[in-house]
Amino acid sequence: MGAELLVVCHGLVTALIVVSFLCGRWPIFEGTFIQRFHYFLTFGAYDYFLRFVGAVFGSNCTNAVLSVEYYCCDRPNPLLQIIYLVIISFTYYFVAKSSFVYIPGYYLSETHKYTSFLAGAVGILLFLLTSFSDPGTIKSENVSQYLAAYPYDNIIFSEKECSTCKIPKPARSKHCSICDRCVARFDHHCGWMNNCIGERNTRYFMAFLLWHFLLCMYGTMTIGLILAGRLKELKVVYILTVYYGIENSFLDLAPHVVQWLLGSYNTQILLIVFLAIVGMLLAGFFGYHTKLCLSNTTTNETFKWQEYMDWQRKLKEAQASAAALRQSISGMNGEKQPSSSNKWKAFFKRSPLEDVVVVKNNVYNKGFLHNIREVISPLSTRRSFTQTKLKSR
Repeated sequence: MGAELLVVCHGLVTALIVVSFLCGRWPIFEGTFIQRFHYFLTFGAYDYFLRFVGAVFGSNCTNAVLSVEYYCCDRPNPLLQIIYLVIISFTYYFVAKSSFVYIPGYYLSETHKYTSFLAGAVGILLFLLTSFSDPGTIKSENVSQYLAAYPYDNIIFSEKECSTCKIPKPARSKHCSICDRCVARFDHHCGWMNNCIGERNTRYFMAFLLWHFLLCMYGTMTIGLILAGRLKELKVVYILTVYYGIENSFLDLAPHVVQWLLGSYNTQILLIVFLAIVGMLLAGFFGYHTKLCLSNTTTNETFKWQEYMDWQRKLKEAQASAAALRQSISGMNGEKQPSSSNKWKAFFKRSPLEDVVVVKNNVYNKGFLHNIREVISPLSTRRSFTQTKLKSR
């Protein structure tokens, strides 16, 4: 039973670390242990590590660590790309080594040996396509076309010049400090791709997320069907009920079946847990970016809108408070002593701050179908974009 308990604990700890690290800043985890553990993993542990290095090895070693951090986090580098290739390669290796021996099986045909390889190859192809495709780099040669394609809304985007590239900065663009270039319809810089996600490669990034989610679900269900087939082929349920006298019901059989699976197929169980966790995380990322695409918003614009909305809300709250204060002062000067009933009415009166509403006016949101088309067929890939270039000459 010790080995089974170890496997379960390993799965739970892995799930806690992965979810805390990747999802700890989500609003649903605000104020919870997940958020605090995320802060420890992303900031606290590293800060303690730097203090330890400085105290034991001196400032020179601390500077060396900071140089490594700068290279890994602030400069283009293939580190996470290599980690991705290692993860997907080793995962496929362990799946093939531990599970292909049971294919064909009770529920699966031999074709799954080949479809699994093909599915993994497509995933790597989408990864390479996203990593090495142009995200929509803005240069002096095409800046006029991007200026025409993305007009300023004068809310979160206004006319200005990129201080680094020394060219006009089209709306929805951003200068990536890591890649050192301006990117049209900038979403974010993805370390896993070692590339920016922008106007021209958002479609590949979305395909990457969706395909890898389906790949994880395919792996989870395939291994699950392998284990279900082994239960059938080895007649585990029959043996438990006939020879061990266990009641033929789900609640009575489940603990014994799980114990048998953990003891005999612990590698497959670990793979199922790993693939299920990664699949759920990918589903969350894909759902989030799908929501952005449907409203024609980017991750970068989400932060800009949040800052703008917070500023507008504070401004309107200040105006409402000032108006309420003036009304209260004028009422005190012009009215006689209020009765007890008026006091209770004033106590339960709705606060003017509750009526403060800030409206998000996203001029780039032109409807569901148009927004989807803009992702699948970026503006810079259309003939009209080239015609704009010819007219500008």
